Amino acid sequence: MKVRMSCVGLKNLLQGLSFSVKYYSKHNHLQTTCLSSKIKPKKCHILDCSGSTCTRRTAPPGSILPWRFFSCKEGTKIPSKRKQNTSIITSELLYKNLLKSEQENWNDISARYEAMTKRIKAKLEELHNRYTFNSESPRIKFGENVYFEENGCIFFSKADDVGEENVDILFSTEDLGFSDAFIQRIRISPDQRYMAISLKSENSEEATCVIMKLGHFPVMEKVIPNVFSFEWATNDVLYYTSQKNLKCQNVFMTTFSNQKHTKLVYTEQDARFFVDIYCTKDRRFLTINSNSKTTSEVWLVDCRQPFKLPALVQARTKGVIYHIEHRNDELYILTTYGEPAEYKLMKAPVASSGLENWQLVYALEEKTKLVDLEMFSDHSVMFLKKAGHLYLNVISFVSHSVQSVKDETLVPITVFHNMNSKELHRRPLLVHVYGAYGIDLNMSFKEEKLMLIEEGWILAYCHVRGGGELGLSWHKDGCQHNKLKGLYDLKACIMLLHELGFSQPKYTALAAASAGGVLAGALCNTDPELIKAMVLQAPFVDVLNIMMKTHLPLTTEEQEEWGNPLADEKCMKYIKSYCPYQNIKSQCYPSVFITAYENDQRIPLAGVLRYVQKLRKAALDHASKTNKKVIASFIVPGNCIPNIILDIQANGSHCISSWEDSLNEVARHLAFLNKELEEVCHLQHQTKSCK
Repeated sequence: MKVRMSCVGLKNLLQGLSFSVKYYSKHNHLQTTCLSSKIKPKKCHILDCSGSTCTRRTAPPGSILPWRFFSCKEGTKIPSKRKQNTSIITSELLYKNLLKSEQENWNDISARYEAMTKRIKAKLEELHNRYTFNSESPRIKFGENVYFEENGCIFFSKADDVGEENVDILFSTEDLGFSDAFIQRIRISPDQRYMAISLKSENSEEATCVIMKLGHFPVMEKVIPNVFSFEWATNDVLYYTSQKNLKCQNVFMTTFSNQKHTKLVYTEQDARFFVDIYCTKDRRFLTINSNSKTTSEVWLVDCRQPFKLPALVQARTKGVIYHIEHRNDELYILTTYGEPAEYKLMKAPVASSGLENWQLVYALEEKTKLVDLEMFSDHSVMFLKKAGHLYLNVISFVSHSVQSVKDETLVPITVFHNMNSKELHRRPLLVHVYGAYGIDLNMSFKEEKLMLIEEGWILAYCHVRGGGELGLSWHKDGCQHNKLKGLYDLKACIMLLHELGFSQPKYTALAAASAGGVLAGALCNTDPELIKAMVLQAPFVDVLNIMMKTHLPLTTEEQEEWGNPLADEKCMKYIKSYCPYQNIKSQCYPSVFITAYENDQRIPLAGVLRYVQKLRKAALDHASKTNKKVIASFIVPGNCIPNIILDIQANGSHCISSWEDSLNEVARHLAFLNKELEEVCHLQHQTKSCK
């Protein structure tokens, strides 16, 4: 196995290291760029503006569009059906008791972290104010007019006159009774007579669409609940998808002319598919996109004839993903069809768009990640990553040439540390991991990352198989029956970091969220000695039980990522072999801090509660069995009882929170990590027993 690692530095602050290490694994003949030593498998709120759109980007469950967000996963809190009412009552009572017990436990121990949390919050607020790059919100230019959003209000001004005194307020969440919601998406009709706005609460997955009639005195025309995506087909015809239990399967058309009416125009019957709407950049078509994790189908709505039935581009073919743009009466099709198994740009006439008429325009090389695609009148721009290099390919539709533009380097393992840091082997290390759904590990700027670096921490990002950093094959090589490869990669990454002098196990912590909790939780079961502490946010730790419950809204859809244990006994055994909950055992575990949400529709809270209870019991069992190893009040290394904390938030939904809420959560996480690593440092100089 080839191994390659390089580090990226922050200008004037972070020092980068780059080197190459080569070796091979007898267990895996595929070439990979994950940092590892020899792997031995065990037996067992940002606004997005594009053209006339402005969106606070959220993750459409099941979305597979390469330039949009993907599903975080994972199920919703719906009580399963029981044969007897008594068992239902018993189960609900047990759940309530566990919930109350964990809340009381957190209240009892939270004071331990209060002072540290307060200090960290103050530091983060200072950094937030210092590094808010641009206080102005993204602006939408529509002819001579400009629209922008700030603090729950939407403003309007002339493009050449945007002073405060010349700005009009078109919409206010507080004035119109939506004070607990934030503006997620804005769509303005072509003639600027109407504006559609989606509003979302921090505590809910569903959004509300508000249609405003613009003019000297804007008025609220209509309110549509439970809307996911929407686009204007014409000046007064809006298409939208409805969302229920994390699923979008119906598309409606509503009109605002003299004869107002709403009509169902499309229904998706397959529970594995999620439907959303997109407007081509030239506003010629609306595309109704029905996507599963591996297959897609697109229907076209002609914006010149919005009442005409949608036309099918190409019937869904298992394993073929495709998306549509339009230019000069031709459809440009971004698809995985054909070999190699990476994205290709094809084209076909609008009138005959079937697969047999697709013509190749440009094909990506193997192990190349398509990050984004932009269409223009005479060229398109592809944002690509290969072997860690991020670059642009400009494809000319006039000269039929391809021009590459080089940019900065991002690689499978990225390490940040302060350029003045000395003795890196004694510095605390925070490792981040995800590795699912073909999603890149998020390395965006956050105040807490800079604070940690300034305080001497090392940050490492492990881009393991199952993520999206190296294209479709990188994702495929880490999903379903390949899930354990992501675990092997994570273990090898941490081991090599230690070998190369980046910290030590007793100074190392692991951070993950959502589906990243699968790999983080699995590592704690297989190799707990590699880390001292772990923080998890809304973690997916009960994989097998969730994937066995098909009544949950996302389970069927998620089978293409995790497999179907109900239909395949081998799949059941394989999921069971790495599922964090299933593999808890009596041993010395690292300390764990978990933040979960009562109203999380993706991660059932009951599963997190079961995980915490089982983990805590296993740690206590191990401590009681090894108690005889305590000699003369000296603690044998590894004999301490870990702190296993569950912080249940009554507000907030799956990994989505306001700055204020995320500030509190991050401060608690970092206070916990500082305390845990601080305590292990004290143990080197003291012979006291652990708390």
